[in-house]
Amino acid sequence: MAEVEGQVRVEELDAEREARRQLALAQIRQYPDPVLRMQANTVEEFDDDLRRLAGRMSALMLEARGVGLAATQVGILRRLFVFSPEEDEVATLVNPTIVWRSDELEVDDEGCLSLQGVLAPVERAVRVRIEGKDETGKEVAYDLEGFAARAVQHEFDHLDGVLMIDRTTPEARREALATLRPRVVIG
Repeated sequence: MAEVEGQVRVEELDAEREARRQLALAQIRQYPDPVLRMQANTVEEFDDDLRRLAGRMSALMLEARGVGLAATQVGILRRLFVFSPEEDEVATLVNPTIVWRSDELEVDDEGCLSLQGVLAPVERAVRVRIEGKDETGKEVAYDLEGFAARAVQHEFDHLDGVLMIDRTTPEARREALATLRPRVVIG
């Protein structure tokens, strides 16, 4: 059973699984890639290309040990993300809308596949209702709470070019940016 730290599953991986994880991460855009700050466009066509994209994103998310992945994180400006509502389940949300958020808020650490090595405290609604379509165009809705609610709010933000470092404290943002800053290696 993997523990989730931020938005990433944490567990000991054998050499092959770790190599596959690194390969998946290499296909996910990393901060400060400008596409991560762009607004995704509404999906108009529910075709084979969209289903292939959803399948590719699901596989990447699982291989990278994430619990959510937005299309912008793979360089595609379409309003869609995949997430794990339950541990062994992957769902696709196309053109999602958060239609309700609880008044009850909670601060917890979040991580992101596009901000490797960063955990930052972010305040989110404890419960949400999110609606949209699946990759075939069928209407879907999820009433989520706790970690799953946090994950969809995080992915939903990605579709609008908002990152978790935009929703954290100024001090945590400074620490995150220091972690993400390229370092000169001498040796």
